[in-house]
Formats: sequence, structure tokens, C-alpha cells
Amino acid sequence: MATERTLSIIKPDATRRNLTGAINAMIEGAGLRIIAQKRTKWSKADAEAFYAVHRERPFFNDLVAFMTSGPIVIQVLEADNAVQRYRDVMGATNPANAAVGTIRKVHAESIEANSVHGSDSVENAKKEIDLCFKPAEIVG
Repeated sequence: MATERTLSIIKPDATRRNLTGAINAMIEGAGLRIIAQKRTKWSKADAEAFYAVHRERPFFNDLVAFMTSGPIVIQVLEADNAVQRYRDVMGATNPANAAVGTIRKVHAESIEANSVHGSDSVENAKKEIDLCFKPAEIVG
């Protein structure tokens, strides 16, 4: 397997509850290396740019409002098969359907406030990482 990178966002619901360390422990416990990390608060423009692919969806405005409601922690994760490995440790989008022991089963409050985001493909991971990090901020 080839080493891949993926993007992770610890969302405002999780940072509000001081879960960054607990979520990082689950990420690292799954064999993913955190090679870049920053805590920030997105502006409306930042969130709209990141979620532009969803602009025409009915949930877009609520998603932007949620993602700008508090601090987030943006990360680059690295491992063999990183995209799928992180998706497995995150669990299903709806925490009610997430597997036991996954981040969303353990920490999510709802389908909307589901604690984490992860890239859904290698191609999208590259786009998302490039949008959120300068190359010099990623230390492998």
C-alpha cells in the first residue's frame, strides 16, 4: 500500500467540549500520523470556499453557520491507505449508524454536530489539504 495523506477537521461541537486530545488519541491509535495541525476559526468566506461543492444543497447555509460557530482543528493525517483508514475510524456520518468505538459513535452529538470531517477520496484530500495548509506547514 502507498502512503497517503488525508484532511481531518475536528468540528466546533468537539472543540467546544475540549475533545481534541481524545480525538487525536483515537486517530493516532488507528495508526494515522498527525503531520500538520492548527486551531483556527473560519470566516464565512473560508467555510463557503471549503464546502463550495455543496453550495446548491439545502443544508449549505446551516453547514457554513455551524462550521463558523466556534474554533476548529484542521489536520493533515498520513498513513498507508490514510483516506479509508480515517473514514473507518470516524464512523458513519450519522452517529446512530456508526460502529462502536468510532469517533462519531463515541463523541458526536447528532448527524449535524458529528465532531469530525474527513476527506472522501485521495483526490479530494489533496484539494482540501492545499486549501487549508501551505506546504511549509506540513512536517512529515
